[in-house]
Amino acid sequence: MLNLFFVFLLAVGVYFLIKDFLSLKKAAELSAEALYPVGEQFANVFTDREWKEMKPISKHTKSYRIVKWGTAAALVFVLGMAGIVFLTDLVSSSIFSLVYIFYFYMSAIRHPGNFFILQKGIILDSKYISPSSIKEFSVEKIRRWHALYGYHSKVNNGFKLSFSFKNKLIPSSFVVIAEEKDLDEIIKLLEAQGILGKLEEEEKFAK
Repeated sequence: MLNLFFVFLLAVGVYFLIKDFLSLKKAAELSAEALYPVGEQFANVFTDREWKEMKPISKHTKSYRIVKWGTAAALVFVLGMAGIVFLTDLVSSSIFSLVYIFYFYMSAIRHPGNFFILQKGIILDSKYISPSSIKEFSVEKIRRWHALYGYHSKVNNGFKLSFSFKNKLIPSSFVVIAEEKDLDEIIKLLEAQGILGKLEEEEKFAK
């Protein structure tokens, strides 16, 4: 029974690893045709995974290769552990410690956050999201005393752009846009897809 439970834990981990990698692969392909950001606009987008200027997604970048080969290494690890369990009938505290290490390893090979607006839909944290899946977006000005103020000089006085989704199982997510002119363009692109949002009333761009 413990053997089956052990394999189940590893199988769940493998499922999400493969799912995340396939999402990243799709995002890399779709992002090549993104309407936003392009060129210098990448420097105005920040994600909460790491407060650095966003980079394009490419299958040739170091971060993509880390996820790709990290996923492959994880699959080899899981197959090896499953073989040990079934061939030796060995389940102990040390084995479950390896499961913990495996899940920690999974979290370590995540791709840096990203945000793209496509002709139809968006890419958020390397996942394609269709317009029909997005409930709404909201915008907050990042002033002094805002929770995000201080993470980066360009984040200060920027704009927190949050997305909520119709599927309750998908947690809300956000990016930070440093320049108001970029935010104006983003809002127009989102509204053109029928994605509506809420803006702070005191902002001059509020409706």
